[in-house]
Amino acid sequence: MKIKFIYITLLSCIALNVSAQKAGIKKADKNYDKFAYIDAIKTYERVAEKGFKTPDMLQKIGNAYYYNADLVNAEKWYGELFAMTEEVEPEYFFRYAQSLKGVGNYAKADEMMAKFNLKSGNDSRGLIAKTKKDYREEIKKNSGRYKIEDAGINSEYSDYGPAFYLDKVVFTSTRDTGNFSKRKHSWTDQYFSNLYSADMTTEGVLSAAGKYGKKLNTKFHESTPAYTKDGKTVYFTRNNFLDGKKGKDANKVTLLKIYKATLEEDKWINITALPFNSDSYQVAHPTLSADEKTLYFASDMPGTKGLSDLYKVDIKEDGSFGTPVNLGSDINTEGRETFPFITSDNELYFASDGHPGLGGLDIFITKLEKDGSFKQVHNVGESANSQYDDFALIINKTSKRGFLTSNRPGVGNDDIYKFLETREIDWDCEQSLVGIVTDANTGAILPNTKLTLFDEKFTKLRDTISGLDGRYDFGIVDCEKKYYVRAEKETYTTKEVPVIIAKESGITELPIELDSAVKAIPVGGDLADVFGINLIYFDLDKWNIRPDAAIDIAKILDVLNQYPTMKIDIRSHTDSRQTHKYNEVLSDRRAKSTRDWLIKHGIAPERLTAKGYGETQLVNKCADNVECSEAEHQLNRRSQFIITDL
Repeated sequence: MKIKFIYITLLSCIALNVSAQKAGIKKADKNYDKFAYIDAIKTYERVAEKGFKTPDMLQKIGNAYYYNADLVNAEKWYGELFAMTEEVEPEYFFRYAQSLKGVGNYAKADEMMAKFNLKSGNDSRGLIAKTKKDYREEIKKNSGRYKIEDAGINSEYSDYGPAFYLDKVVFTSTRDTGNFSKRKHSWTDQYFSNLYSADMTTEGVLSAAGKYGKKLNTKFHESTPAYTKDGKTVYFTRNNFLDGKKGKDANKVTLLKIYKATLEEDKWINITALPFNSDSYQVAHPTLSADEKTLYFASDMPGTKGLSDLYKVDIKEDGSFGTPVNLGSDINTEGRETFPFITSDNELYFASDGHPGLGGLDIFITKLEKDGSFKQVHNVGESANSQYDDFALIINKTSKRGFLTSNRPGVGNDDIYKFLETREIDWDCEQSLVGIVTDANTGAILPNTKLTLFDEKFTKLRDTISGLDGRYDFGIVDCEKKYYVRAEKETYTTKEVPVIIAKESGITELPIELDSAVKAIPVGGDLADVFGINLIYFDLDKWNIRPDAAIDIAKILDVLNQYPTMKIDIRSHTDSRQTHKYNEVLSDRRAKSTRDWLIKHGIAPERLTAKGYGETQLVNKCADNVECSEAEHQLNRRSQFIITDL
């Protein structure tokens, strides 16, 4: 009885344990779907530690850590996933690669990125990684430009997203301010964020921080402000909450929006949501251009390429806004692009995990050109970047002092660091693209030719007109980048020419020769040269006109119809590989077959003569018993249509 009781009790415990595990997994899945990732992590790990592991569960544990920027633990769980199976969606190869970088295993990370590129098709992150295999060399070259230290305002919680405001720095923090309610967000287990400020000296030293902007802060998230130079207008990020009302998307999640407020008698008033916000997508992290006519921000609105893209929107003189414009594939990837910042020199800093970096989010820089395009994107290097998340860089270009955020080991989850830039980014080189347009036949210069510059994806960048000297100038272009130049002029055939810009500073010369669309052919000239007809093709040992050969002969027919008094002599030639007699007979039959085709299509017989010359008029050395390449023999196999009378 005792044994049986023990057996029954054991079975009951097992049944209860299995039931509890299933309930635990169900609860964790519910938390995961609601973005309560901290609770999900705890539950999943407890279940996994008891041996209940599936690819789906390992994905979710890895994701939970990955989305919370804990790449060390993400690498552990993704590692278990890949040890179990590689039959996963391509995105997991990317996430595992990023997590491997987070623990410094760059060799294996590059291996995973190579697999990601194979499995993901045309994903730009994989293509960039393939073309930038030396990305660590670029990072090394740009490293050592920042003297970084703790900003002195960090708490044990999350402090991030600094902004310059007059003689202060305003930043975001989830620190506990003593409020008895202590509201926490279930995703990160952090308090909801508010805005704080600290006075700043000219050397970038910050005073003790305090709560900022009473009217701006609510019980939900506020973060990442951007101010006009006069300090009277602010754009900032907040959960979808205004006038006591909370908005939610279709999944009942309160997303982020950008709001605007104005300062009046030291109080922020007129808090309004920007018109391109939506309950259905996120809009966050605003920054203003130097002339304050453009607002840049991050969003996952429709048309977004990745998890979040960078956008810009015009601010009109009456204060209204234009239509948001995606910054394009030179900036945005299928990953995360976020936390933009524009300097007074029109340099754009942003964070990305789609461009090659050291792990997690890295900080990148590009430069806005006068035509609205951007220079090549560069990783700003260590020590601004690390194998952790690095983001939200701001800099005063005059003092070279600034601040950035990182979750590298420090005081809290995210910390703000101050820095001095000791050397500006090495833009590698500055190249100008210039050239001259001429007539391919005569060499004459061709003024007033329209020239259009395209990038490697044939996106139009800009156009210009050649001058009286035939020269054109597209100005500054990116080094090591491929472009196409299209040249168009009346009475000439339009031409597109590819060009790859050099690596060093200088000028790339791209001369363009245009073929006249209207060619003057004198008596004795060959119509085959006009249309690029090298040979009228026949089947082996045959002389009947093939359908593909008829296409070329039809061009000759059209010219003869345009000039009813023109007469031509049709000549067919062979190479020396066959007997002399054989080549002469076969070529003669082919020439006369071509003449018969033209007569059949309406040309008077007296306008046409035809003869085969076999191998009697070779254009090179390739006579009998002379060793020649196939290309050399091809030069002798030709068809001619010589004008004998006009």
